[in-house]
Amino acid sequence: MSQEGEQEQSDRKKYEFRKVLEDLKEYDGSGTQLVTIYIPEDRQVSDVVQHVTQEHSEAANIKSKQTRTAVQDALTSIKDRLRYYDTFPPEKGMVLFSGAVDSGGGRTDMVTKVLESPPQPVESFRYHCDSEFLTEPLEEMLADKGLYGLIVLDRREANVGWLKGKRIEPVKSASSLVPGKQRKGGQSAQRFARLRLEAIDNFYQEVAGMANDLFVPRRHELDGILVGGPSPTKDEFLDGDYLHHEIQDNVIGKFDVAYTDESGLKDLVDNAEEALADAEVMKDKKVMEEFFEELNAGDQATYGFEQTRRNLMMGAVDRLLISEDLRKDVVTYDCPECGNTDREVIDRRKSTPDHSCNDCGTEVEATEDDREDAIDHLIEIAEQRGTETKFISTDFEKGEQLYNAFGGFAGLLRYSTGV
Repeated sequence: MSQEGEQEQSDRKKYEFRKVLEDLKEYDGSGTQLVTIYIPEDRQVSDVVQHVTQEHSEAANIKSKQTRTAVQDALTSIKDRLRYYDTFPPEKGMVLFSGAVDSGGGRTDMVTKVLESPPQPVESFRYHCDSEFLTEPLEEMLADKGLYGLIVLDRREANVGWLKGKRIEPVKSASSLVPGKQRKGGQSAQRFARLRLEAIDNFYQEVAGMANDLFVPRRHELDGILVGGPSPTKDEFLDGDYLHHEIQDNVIGKFDVAYTDESGLKDLVDNAEEALADAEVMKDKKVMEEFFEELNAGDQATYGFEQTRRNLMMGAVDRLLISEDLRKDVVTYDCPECGNTDREVIDRRKSTPDHSCNDCGTEVEATEDDREDAIDHLIEIAEQRGTETKFISTDFEKGEQLYNAFGGFAGLLRYSTGV
């Protein structure tokens, strides 16, 4: 498989895992009755079954009958799932979640989920029983790869933060007490200049302190540090050796930026395109710029769920663009009177709405079988048509526009279709 194909499969798997994790994090159990088991790929399934059997036996000692029954039911469910596996788990291991979750009104529902082959290997066996499922290790695996430190500053303010994969994360900010260039009456020019230089030096030390506190503990993970600001400021700051020497050595570029507030961090990433050529956010920016060029001056772009779907069905979509933050379902309504098919995109958390046929007005009911994840729906068509799928971050302006202005669905076409 090509590198692009592997990345596409990885993005798809990450989306599916995130979707399940978002549901798991919503669940609560009454007492310590939600069971999570992390199994590395080199742990024999028979050993895990033996461990689960032992835990089931020990659970008989739990004083609360409700909790005792819930834990034993969860362990029985996990044991049943493990029967489907041979000597060892799938590649990279697996994670099992099972337990009686609160469904409101004093009722509970039994939930069992199995996640195979996570994005990163499961490092060690872990059994966890609590009122919540243990999802943190999986969330860490799903974190975007690539870690850059960001610093923007002028003589008035500064911001430091992270570029984590595709996500820009502001962390700390500071405002300076550096006086303007015009001195107050009664001060000599020499004294004013000295006080001003002292204030600048103090501010640079404060900014370096923020950066060192943030970056030094993770210096071995850093792929680089970017510094932005007006030319005199960023040059003075870097030339003055204010940063910790291991951080200073990791600076991969300095760039002019117009702003030094939180928006300046985004400007810095934009202006550092060449230095960040391999960073995921740059790949997103490039494809979105191509989309907007086609949208404004060409005819090989589409957006919106239905238009994108129609172009996919024709095999006309070269790259399917989907917002990473999108969580939508699509409901398919087949009219029994005229045979027309309508589709409606709705929020995942909302119930299936009533619908009137767009052609004849007949009231059409839909079952749960008529409802599915909108992203899965489009990706399935894309895979059948040889279309590449790209998940786009919302951590830059055009990525936000894809989500907010275009509904989270778009496509770059192989040829114009007029749709």
